[in-house]
Amino acid sequence: MWTYSNKELTINTIMTIEQILTRVQKPARYIGGEFGEIFKPDAEIRFALCFPDTYEIGMSNLGIQILYSVLNNMDGVSCERCFAPWDDMARELKSANLPLFALESGGALSDFDIIGFSLGYEMSYPAMLQMLELANIEPYSKNRGNGLSPIIVAGGACIANPEPIAPFIDLAVFGDGEEAIAEITELYRRAKREGLSKRDFLKLASELEGIYAPSVHKDCGNVKRRIVKDFDSSHFPAKTIVPSTEVVHDRAVLEIMRGCPNGCRFCQACFINAPVRYKSVDTLVKQAIAALKHTGAQELNLASLSTGDYPSLTELIERLLDYCEPRHINLSLPSLRVDSFSKELMERVQRTRKSGLTFAPEAGSQRLRDVINKNITEDEILGACRVAFEGGHSSVKLYFMIGLPEETDEDVLAIADLAYKVLSVWKESGRNKQRGVQITVSVACFVPKPGTPFAKFTQNSVAEFERKQRMLREKLKNKSIKYSWHNPQVSYVEWKLATGGRELAPVLLEVANSGKALQAWDEFFDFRLWRDALVNSAEWPDDYYVPYKGYYPSHTKEAGGNSDA
Repeated sequence: MWTYSNKELTINTIMTIEQILTRVQKPARYIGGEFGEIFKPDAEIRFALCFPDTYEIGMSNLGIQILYSVLNNMDGVSCERCFAPWDDMARELKSANLPLFALESGGALSDFDIIGFSLGYEMSYPAMLQMLELANIEPYSKNRGNGLSPIIVAGGACIANPEPIAPFIDLAVFGDGEEAIAEITELYRRAKREGLSKRDFLKLASELEGIYAPSVHKDCGNVKRRIVKDFDSSHFPAKTIVPSTEVVHDRAVLEIMRGCPNGCRFCQACFINAPVRYKSVDTLVKQAIAALKHTGAQELNLASLSTGDYPSLTELIERLLDYCEPRHINLSLPSLRVDSFSKELMERVQRTRKSGLTFAPEAGSQRLRDVINKNITEDEILGACRVAFEGGHSSVKLYFMIGLPEETDEDVLAIADLAYKVLSVWKESGRNKQRGVQITVSVACFVPKPGTPFAKFTQNSVAEFERKQRMLREKLKNKSIKYSWHNPQVSYVEWKLATGGRELAPVLLEVANSGKALQAWDEFFDFRLWRDALVNSAEWPDDYYVPYKGYYPSHTKEAGGNSDA
C-alpha cells in the first residue's frame, strides 16, 4: 500500500481505507498506482496538485498533466495528485476521521508544503473549500498562522478574477502556469532552507511576474499576466499518467496552439490566453508520436481554441496521418470554425474515423454575430453543413448562446430559423435520406466574464432566460431537431462568482459546508442553497428573485417534449 519517506501508513489506516473503498462508487478514483505515475519518496519539497472535481474530470485536463510533469521533473520536488471526492467518499472520510489524501503516497494533504488548485470553472469553488476542510486545513489564509506551510496556490481561467477566493489562498497565478509554478516552488525551497516566515515568503513571491498575493497586494489590477513566450519549446508531458479507470476523455492530447486570433467578444479564453502562439509541425509530430507510444492511446486530439486557424494544418494532418492511419489511431479536430471547414479537410480526418461534427454559430442572426465579433456568415454555416452532409454525415451539433448584449427576441428566434435552414440543406444534399438526420441545437446562457469586452454587461435574469428558452422550445418542434439548453440558475450563480469580490467568501463556505460541494454537477446543484446564502450576504438583487422550482433539467431533450423548465 502507500508509503511516504520513512513513515508508513499504519495498518489500521490502510485497513480502514480498504473498507471504505468497498462502500463507495468507483473506488479506482482514490487508489492511484496508474501507469506513468511518479512517486519520489525522498523529495525535499512536496507539492499537492489538486483538482476540485472528480478524478475522471481532472485526469482529462491537459493542464494537470503539464504541471504534474513540470514539477516532477524538478530535482528534489515531488508532485502528487488529489481530486475532489464524490459525496459518498467525503462522508466516509469524515465518519472514519481520516484526512483527504494524495493518490501517490496516501499522505494527508495537510502534510504537503504547497497545495495548488487548478480552477477552470467558478462552480468548483465549494469543492475546493470542501477539500481543505476534509484535509483539516483552515480555509481562511489569515487563520493559518505564519508557519511556512502549507502554501495554498490557485491558477486557471478563474484567476481572471480571483477576489471571491482571495481570502482562502496565499498566491494566485495569472496566465500561463508552467513556468510560474516552477519559480514559486524554487522560491519555497529557498525559504524553507533559510527559515523564512510565510509572510516573508509571500512578499518575495509577490514580486514574481504573474503572481498575485492577496495579503501583500492591494488588489490584482497591476499584476502582469504570465506568458510562455517560446511556446514551441514549452514543456510537453509526453509520458503522461494513463488512467486505470474510465475518464471523460480517453485519448492523447496535443496542444497545437495557445490563444485564438478571432477575438470573439464573449470568449474569456481568447483574451486570457493571448497572444496567439503556435508550435511548429516538426515539434508537434515528434510530441504526438512520443505521447501515442507511451500511452497506447487509440485517439489523438488536436487541442486549441480554434484548430482551423493553425497556419500549417494541412501539412500537420498529413504527417500525423502517416503515423496514425496504419496503426488505426483516430485523429480528432475539435474547435473547427465553419469558415475553415472544407471537403478536403473532412476527407483527411475521415481517413481514420468519421466522427461527429460540431459548429458554433453562437448567434442565430448576422446582426448579433457582428455584435459579438463572430466573423462568420450564414452562407458559410450552411456551406459547412452542406459539405458534411454530402460527405455522408447524418448528424451535426450547433452551439448558440442567448442573453448576449443587444439581443432581441428576433435574434433568439433566428436560432430556430437557422436550424431549419440546416435541415433544408440536408434535404437537398444528404446522401442517405432513409437514415434520417439529427440536428442538435445546444443553447447556453451568456455569462459575462472578466477579461472580455463584455465583462461589464448585466446578465439576463433567470426569468428572462426561461422566457427565451420557452420561445425556442415552441419553435423547435421537429423530430429531426433536438434542443438542449443550459440551466439559467447555474448561469446566474456562475456570473455572481465570476464578477464578485471578497464579500462572497462566506457564501462559498456556506455552500461548501452544506454537504453538496460538487455544485458543478446536476446531482448536487441547489439553487435554493445559493439563493439563501446570497440573500444572507445582501448579494441578491430583488429583480433577480424567482420562486424556487426545484431541480432544473439541463440535459438534452427533444424539442416539444415535456419539460420542468
